[in-house]
Amino acid sequence: MKRFIVGTLCLALTASAVLAGCGGNQKTEDKGELVLFTWEGMFPQEVLDGFEEETGIKVVYSNFDTDETMLEKLGQAEGGDYDVIIADDYIIESAIEEGLVQKLDKDKIENFGNINSLYQGQFYDPSDEYTVPYGAGIPLIVYDPELVDFEITSYADLWNEKLKDSLALTANYRVINGITLLSMGKSMNEEDPAVIAEAGQKLLELAPNVRLIQDDNTQNSLLNGEASVAFLYTSQVTQVLKDNPDLKVVYPEEGLGFGIMAGFVPAQAPNSEAAYQFLNYILEPEAAAQCFDFIGYYCTNKAADDLVNPDLVVPDSVTKGEIIQNVSQEADEAYNKNWTEFKAACD
Repeated sequence: MKRFIVGTLCLALTASAVLAGCGGNQKTEDKGELVLFTWEGMFPQEVLDGFEEETGIKVVYSNFDTDETMLEKLGQAEGGDYDVIIADDYIIESAIEEGLVQKLDKDKIENFGNINSLYQGQFYDPSDEYTVPYGAGIPLIVYDPELVDFEITSYADLWNEKLKDSLALTANYRVINGITLLSMGKSMNEEDPAVIAEAGQKLLELAPNVRLIQDDNTQNSLLNGEASVAFLYTSQVTQVLKDNPDLKVVYPEEGLGFGIMAGFVPAQAPNSEAAYQFLNYILEPEAAAQCFDFIGYYCTNKAADDLVNPDLVVPDSVTKGEIIQNVSQEADEAYNKNWTEFKAACD
């Protein structure tokens, strides 16, 4: 990618010696630019403007539509062209394995300690050498306490016979298999086909409680009374609480299943110094809170917890979390079999 100079540096050496092409005593300092590569609409404009005002570095915002598109373009650029990329956990693992990501110089990110440890040490960056988390997606249980006569505290409670024909679920086969495994004390990423088959049998036992399975606007079933309990994506949890703040959110005692977006510096970033300044800036509590309130993802910055919308902060009591990862073909086929049989039982 060609880089553009945002200003012309004019130095007035003396009153009698003025460089050709610079007028009078005018002086502007060129700090260059930072090429930010992520999805559309991932940053509030005031944060980008604030960074430019504080550092003099111009932000060039470039978008991709999918993680896979990002990885393809970064590979074609051989780890160059972009200064900061924000993408999903699983694709970052691939980018690191392909040598397209540089290790962070944490001495240049003084706010690195603001990161909530719950979102560190994950599979894609186990030693936290490459990435800065930028929000977590956490599907959660939400229920109407006026329609449910017991307190829901766990995934296991979804099997309570009192919830017959009253549960709404999102439609991700790995996630629903995953919370079933968590309710059994197993990993969301179980590889043993026999254990996965056990989870399939348990899923069939959940079918009588299921009112609907759908991905889009699942939260509406709580608002219109069609369901009294729902398992929702992050954006749906945020929306339904805006519409009805009296609903209850459950952080299941078995632990959270979540996904993390994170920022990284490509291996051949044209302006890595600007990249470090940007990553440090968005880790400042005030800037971080603006970002999380804007994108509606759970806050991954502990120092911003008191500033962000409280609905986007996981309680301190929650200390367990797991991210769904790729599994073997055999295991994936077993998960798909569970899902097919479960949906048929719910019809």
